[in-house]
Amino acid sequence: MELTMINTAFWADKKVLLTGHTGFKGSWLSLWLQQLGADVYGYALEPQTKPDLFSSAEVAKGMYSQIGDICDLQNLQAFVSKIQPEIVFHLAAEPLVRASYLDPLKTFQVNVMGTANLLQAIRQIDSVRAVVVVTTDKVYQNKEWHWGYREIDPLGGYDPYSSSKACAELVAASFRSSFFNVTDYAKHRCAIATVRAGNVIGGGDYAPDRLIPDVLAALQDGQDVVLRSPSATRPWQYVLEPLHGYLLLAEHLVKDGMKYADAWNFGPDEHSSQSVQWVVEELIQAWGSGVWRTEAQQCHETTLLNVDSTKARRQLNWRTFCSLEGVLLRIVQWQQAFVKGESMHAYCLAEIQSYQTLLTNESGVTS
Repeated sequence: MELTMINTAFWADKKVLLTGHTGFKGSWLSLWLQQLGADVYGYALEPQTKPDLFSSAEVAKGMYSQIGDICDLQNLQAFVSKIQPEIVFHLAAEPLVRASYLDPLKTFQVNVMGTANLLQAIRQIDSVRAVVVVTTDKVYQNKEWHWGYREIDPLGGYDPYSSSKACAELVAASFRSSFFNVTDYAKHRCAIATVRAGNVIGGGDYAPDRLIPDVLAALQDGQDVVLRSPSATRPWQYVLEPLHGYLLLAEHLVKDGMKYADAWNFGPDEHSSQSVQWVVEELIQAWGSGVWRTEAQQCHETTLLNVDSTKARRQLNWRTFCSLEGVLLRIVQWQQAFVKGESMHAYCLAEIQSYQTLLTNESGVTS
């Protein structure tokens, strides 16, 4: 299947708002939109780790960055009203499963009411044509089966993080049905979609309690890599691949309105599902040294979870194509470049350009 390319002309001078632009995925998406020529605005808390991709890649120098809390409805409404965006990507979230056990109320406040606040702010203006709400593959009622969950499967969530993201899906669906529905589309002209991807990996992720950042930190410090569940299997995915899907979806939401206003899975193919142990051993090999050991698991985590992205493949001509081995090597090279003090702004833009070249080759487009 040939892939659909991102339409650079579409994004040129588009006014785009990202919530959560200081986070890992938000930083990569901000840089990509800047490279596409969009007029990019961000609303988020200060980076939550040190170091962080947003600062190290100097993301702010190519956009307007507003530090603010998604739970602060008054300030959020004022910001959205001021900039009058055309396209909105909602990535602001409390993103960690283990952190959600420590502070479940904060997790629900940010992920549920934060989403409601943003959609309420969008209701107050008439400039927005497309909203992409980013949730997670963990929104599904996980039965630990081997086949992928489809967008029509029941939502659920064992832990507060997963449950709060499933709630965010329901909030988005409710706003879509109540205030941005197909019947009144000619009046509001705003299409809302949700996107579900998980275990996204790439250079510049420093979040705690995530496998690859923890592994790289241990390897860099010459310490043992400690694993909670070596046999757990995840559908690992290069960060630019779901972001490619988000960008394609936003284009379709603007051009085709309510036809694409729905839930979408953007997950890797089955060959990218590998155990934690396999991933760690690949990273150790790429790094050149290191050992791993296990410790007792402290809270419930899923051991098997896949999503079925047939809908995105058929309707958007999107799919993943990067090998997991190649992605893990890219991550190690990114971290080593960072340690050497290279310009990570230039490095990230070059990596985005490299991915777009690969995408062009995969799409069958000739120059």
